[in-house]
Amino acid sequence: MTSNKIRAIITGTTGMVGEGVLHECLQHPDVEAVLIINRKPYGLKHPKLTEIIHKDFFNFSAIENQLVGYNACFFCLGVSSVGMKEPEYYKLTYTLTMHVATTLSKLNPDMTFCYVSGGGTDSTEKGRSMWARVKGKTENDLTKLPFKQEYNFRPGFIKPTEGLKNTLKMYRYLLWLYPIGRALYPNGFCTLKEIGLAMINTVTKGYEKNILEGKEIIELAKR
Repeated sequence: MTSNKIRAIITGTTGMVGEGVLHECLQHPDVEAVLIINRKPYGLKHPKLTEIIHKDFFNFSAIENQLVGYNACFFCLGVSSVGMKEPEYYKLTYTLTMHVATTLSKLNPDMTFCYVSGGGTDSTEKGRSMWARVKGKTENDLTKLPFKQEYNFRPGFIKPTEGLKNTLKMYRYLLWLYPIGRALYPNGFCTLKEIGLAMINTVTKGYEKNILEGKEIIELAKR
């Protein structure tokens, strides 16, 4: 797999997963530039880092000229389906993601696109779980876009990176479960560091599958 320096766009850095991926990218020698797109400022200055504040993720026309020249997108933006009706969840998950991805695929045909989906995502789009169907459709349609490579990440329980500010409280209270779960069911347990490293490695090393569950994330992070 060819390997130039990585110039990455990251979405969702005001959430736990996006922040963790950003943390790995800023430390990694293969990543030379990072652009983050947020609705509100993330609040970090770093020599590699540029931030665009943009409210409307359904319309990127005003910032398209700033999105050219990147060879990776780590799409970590997402919402919980709890308490949401399907039309609203569909709009914020499928419609939003596809708009951003379609725009980036036109501007950067050499791009590797990594989408954070979730363990239990339904590739058939026909199961009983609403969120899993919507995520499955999103994954399926992302693979049809003209990216150089497209990968779907399906982590289960994520061990947060210590010291970051956007760790979900739920994960803090359940950390004691992690070593037990990792030993008994490694496919469902990975670290946020492993997710970040695996994404970086998709760009420089590639991977033979485009759907990565926990075991594949862990394996790719070590390459």
